[in-house]
Amino acid sequence: MRKKVDIYTDGSCSKNPGPGGWGAVLMYKGVKKELSGGEESTTNNRMELTAAIRALSALTEPCDVTLYTDSEYLANAFNQGWIYKWVVNGWKKADKKPVSNPELWQELSDLTKKHKVKFVWVKGHADNEFNNRCDELATAETQKYLK
Repeated sequence: MRKKVDIYTDGSCSKNPGPGGWGAVLMYKGVKKELSGGEESTTNNRMELTAAIRALSALTEPCDVTLYTDSEYLANAFNQGWIYKWVVNGWKKADKKPVSNPELWQELSDLTKKHKVKFVWVKGHADNEFNNRCDELATAETQKYLK
């Protein structure tokens, strides 16, 4: 039986593009692990995707994951099946334009084959303690590049 893990993720960016950061909180049986990082020049969507990738990559064995994100773009890509259409269409959207950040989407897609992932959208900057903590981690990473 696979371990059940809850993951919260968030990305941030000062200007867009600009300096950015990401944060993740992983929880398993009451144990919490925080991860974060950033880049000098990035976008908010890249940081949202990177948070999910880094969090799932931190898992050492296949798990059943509920991944909470305040990025509707990230959640909808999986929940509405966009990503599967993008793959079939050679990383092009319905309007035939290229998908942004295909390398990150590919990496995330590969991780969802290793782990069973349920994406859940949560309202950002609201009363969700773990989403707020991810926002703090991401913002702190962004701030490192603004000094």
